[in-house]
Amino acid sequence: MKRRVVITGMGLITPLGKEVAQVWDSILAGRSGIHRLSVIDPTPYKVQVAGDIPDFDPGNYVDPKDHKRLDRFTLFAMYAGGKAIEDSGLDMSKEDAYRCGVILGSGIGGLSEIEIQVERLLSKGPDRVSPLTIPKLMLNAAGGNLSIRYGLRGPNYTVATACASATNAMGDALKSIQYDDADVVVTGGTEAAITAMGLSAFQNMKALSDRNDAPHLASRPFDSGRDGFVLSEGSGILIFEELEHARNRGAKIYCEVLGYGASGDAGHITQPDPEGSGAARAMQNALRDAKLQVEVIDYINAHGTSTPLGDKAETQAMKAVFAKHAYEMSVSSTKGHLGHALGASGGIEMILTALAVQNDTVPPTINLVDPDPACDLNYTPHTPIQRNVTTAMNNSFGFGGHNASIIIGKVR
Repeated sequence: MKRRVVITGMGLITPLGKEVAQVWDSILAGRSGIHRLSVIDPTPYKVQVAGDIPDFDPGNYVDPKDHKRLDRFTLFAMYAGGKAIEDSGLDMSKEDAYRCGVILGSGIGGLSEIEIQVERLLSKGPDRVSPLTIPKLMLNAAGGNLSIRYGLRGPNYTVATACASATNAMGDALKSIQYDDADVVVTGGTEAAITAMGLSAFQNMKALSDRNDAPHLASRPFDSGRDGFVLSEGSGILIFEELEHARNRGAKIYCEVLGYGASGDAGHITQPDPEGSGAARAMQNALRDAKLQVEVIDYINAHGTSTPLGDKAETQAMKAVFAKHAYEMSVSSTKGHLGHALGASGGIEMILTALAVQNDTVPPTINLVDPDPACDLNYTPHTPIQRNVTTAMNNSFGFGGHNASIIIGKVR
């Protein structure tokens, strides 16, 4: 029999703040964290809006001497991971280190370090490239540094599936505990891709909104006026823990992780399947894994990136899976508030989904003024609603045709 898994700790850093309660309150109040780009000079770019995080300081979650040894995406994870461990009440020095792991996701990793060192190589020559280059830019740097800081010797690896990275990582964390490879896993995602190269590349592939005159309105999931996603950054880290392990130490429990499903589109490298067939299969697989019928899902935190193709495909997928219940459950996308943090988005949104379950509150989809006729589900426009949220699903879909869904619920 598979062991039961619960969430006992959460930490995040987002454009709306770096405390879970602060971000949740801002989401419910309909605030947007999207603004004119500030971490790099926006002047040369067609797209000048982003969900960047200026003046970020990881505080005492990173030794000051290590600040320059870590890329920004790792600093985000160190902060959010430290917050999550602190929130969980775990004293890792008293745990069996070999039963505590780290499974994180990141779509891009240390992009800023790549840019810095390529510039140095071209301008100053190969001898001036930093010996810290690889340890800073590698995708597994965040998980590796978290495991070192807290002495975690259990399963430790990083998943890179573009915007599905964090959710695939959390699915692996779930299975690692279910099948007795660990009792505790630090999991979620981290990303810091708002760099000159990152912004230019996404801009030039026409993926981003260029609503520069009204940044707070740029991310508008399911709205007929949506014109692309808003590039964001941050980290969302959670503590997954075996239920009895959590109960035995008197831990507070947010919710139970019930099931996970994944799939591949095997279609276009960046565009979703128009009918959302791969997304539908991931949701179906999560329901099958959780042994649940479609009617028990009260809320879906949609991937909902504000792209013309993606939002429509996800809507089609939800209709295919849930049939008439698709119109009865609540759906929302919190990317209207936060933008799209790529490989970190699933972790951030899992935290918000867990809070929806805990508080019986569905967060809103802001900027949904004129719904796309092809997107006709209950997307909770503008304001949150109170309803019984016993069971909820979180969706993440990524370039490459990667699809992942996780189901959580109240502990019974």
